[in-house]
Amino acid sequence: MSNISYYSEEGLKKLKAELEQLESVERPRVTQAIADARDKGDLSENAEYHAAKEEQSLLELKIAKLKVVVSNARILDESQLDTSKVLIHSIVKIKALANKMEFTYTLVADSETDIKAGKLSVKSPIGKGLLGKKVGDIAEIQVPNGIMKFEILNISR
Repeated sequence: MSNISYYSEEGLKKLKAELEQLESVERPRVTQAIADARDKGDLSENAEYHAAKEEQSLLELKIAKLKVVVSNARILDESQLDTSKVLIHSIVKIKALANKMEFTYTLVADSETDIKAGKLSVKSPIGKGLLGKKVGDIAEIQVPNGIMKFEILNISR
């Protein structure tokens, strides 16, 4: 099963840059650390060697996962987005009915999530609850503390 995710052009560039950094900088650094530790003698009691091998396995796992994400990434043509309902890459302004606070979020793929920058994952509880809603709709979203209700105030791209 492929797990296609939609990204902005900027988001996909960041993913590819991270992958390039891991492959061209981090991988050689870890390989060198293993070689340096191996030169120190008995591998069965060499903590540096075992730590470097552990770091290598974690790095390779991260690289493999990132390659899958990049291979399943698609750039979304934001000019074609329907602003009548909340979709990925929509900018949505919502109001929490409990305290009347207003929030503006851009719904993005998981790896582009940055709450401080107002980028909310479409796979998060709030992101899922907002998808498909229209201006004026009330989204009732199950969160760890119970059900929150948000009114959709505006949708743009």
